[in-house]
Parts: sequence; C-alpha cells; structure tokens
Amino acid sequence: MKISTVDEPVSAELVDNIGGQHWLGLVVPKRLARRAVTRQLLKRQMREALRRHAARLGPGLWVLRLQRGFDVRQYVAAASGALRGEVRVELDALLARAAP
Repeated sequence: MKISTVDEPVSAELVDNIGGQHWLGLVVPKRLARRAVTRQLLKRQMREALRRHAARLGPGLWVLRLQRGFDVRQYVAAASGALRGEVRVELDALLARAAP
C-alpha cells in the first residue's frame, strides 16, 4: 500500500476543512479498495492523521491519494484492526516527511 501527497488542483467541494487552516482532499479509488467500508476506514484514518500532524504542517490544500492497493488475503475483514494499524503507521511516516 502506498499513500502520497499530490500537487494537483482540486475542486473546493471535494475537500474537508480541518481546523480552518488545512483543506484536505481524499482520493481512495474503488479499484484499489473494493469495499465501501474499507474506503471509509481509509478516509477516516487520513483525516485523523492530518489532525494529528496539523501543528507541524503548513496551512493550505493537502491531497492524500491511495496509490496502491493492499493484499486482501492478509486483511480478510473489510475494516480489520491490522489494516488500521498499518495505515496509521504509513500515514504518520508520510506526514512526518511532509512537515518542514
């Protein structure tokens, strides 16, 4: 699984306002996360990660996009605890690198 930031223009109605200074756009393609419950879990994790790192990140528009799927044999449940943990670790590492 790979989650990254992207420097592409995004329509304002597609983003969440986090704390007034950060606008967050989320892209979780259905082809990479087939189940709706999994896509929602990933989006919740992305929002919470930005809230955790908001103090270190510069204000502005942040876009997080799932670039690679995950092994469904390893994460049998659509919203497994193991998937939550792995996503949290990857998001924390990504946003730590993005902080100035």
